[in-house]
Amino acid sequence: MTTSPNPWSLVIHGGAGAIARSQTRPDTDTGLRAALNAALDAGGGILSAGGAAVDAVEAAVRVLEDDPHFNAGRGSVFTYEGTNELDAAIMEGSTLRAGSIAGVTRTKNPVTLARAVMDESAHVLLGREGADAFSLEHGLEQADPEWFATPERRRQLDELLSNGGKFDVDMKYGTVGAVAVDQHGHSAAATSTGGVTGKRWGRIGDSPLIGAGTYADDRGAAVSCTGAGEFFIRESVAFQINARVRFLGESLQQAADIVMAEVQTLGGTGGVIVTAPDGAMAWSFTTSSMYRGRAASDGSRKVALYEDEG
Repeated sequence: MTTSPNPWSLVIHGGAGAIARSQTRPDTDTGLRAALNAALDAGGGILSAGGAAVDAVEAAVRVLEDDPHFNAGRGSVFTYEGTNELDAAIMEGSTLRAGSIAGVTRTKNPVTLARAVMDESAHVLLGREGADAFSLEHGLEQADPEWFATPERRRQLDELLSNGGKFDVDMKYGTVGAVAVDQHGHSAAATSTGGVTGKRWGRIGDSPLIGAGTYADDRGAAVSCTGAGEFFIRESVAFQINARVRFLGESLQQAADIVMAEVQTLGGTGGVIVTAPDGAMAWSFTTSSMYRGRAASDGSRKVALYEDEG
């Protein structure tokens, strides 16, 4: 007797923030949707061929890291000092193995460095010079600082500095991430970011912190977050959503909405994407936009940017 494959699913995000449709140029709108579709193609192609969820989320995030429309990899925001410091994490739900990196400066695809930490080291989280050295030792593709920098991100820093120098609390340009479930019923999550414009003193947000911005557990859910990282850390958002699904039996949507409401009560904004081992999918956000997309084995597919797109 042949066992039918589990339904696969993939959900991605490219950040959540206070970006209205009226503030987005038509060419930017087109570019964002094209990039989200390309990420769905990359991850969905792996899943439809029977590949692993962890490979799919890495592939999807790499596409978004390479696209300057997003605040991850190329196109990352600038620190107060005018540099780019990159964070990423990846986790697989079948074994709870995870890898993450913070404050790296030369790895072209930070999510792949996080994957290497998971696969090739005894550690979970590496930071700054040590993570950069690990990347070199393991032969990952490097890039000059100019690869990550874009004129628009420099303009945003200059604007912020001219207005007093506080970091971008509105989180207008966000993190990227992906969650997936494969045909074997295994889940994975990955997240990558340049942080927030004007960050100082080696600031690290929720994205590379397992349980805060990234989490995957086959007994509950896979979650990737975007938004005001300090609040997501305090709420352990990704783990809380997984725990509500696993221990309380809540639906993905219910769990995500409840936890995001708690973040909002604290004063934070943002969004989450979620999958479960049965292939269920959800997203929840408290901002006027979240760049997002989803695809599944039943042929359904959606890419959306703004709140009114459902």
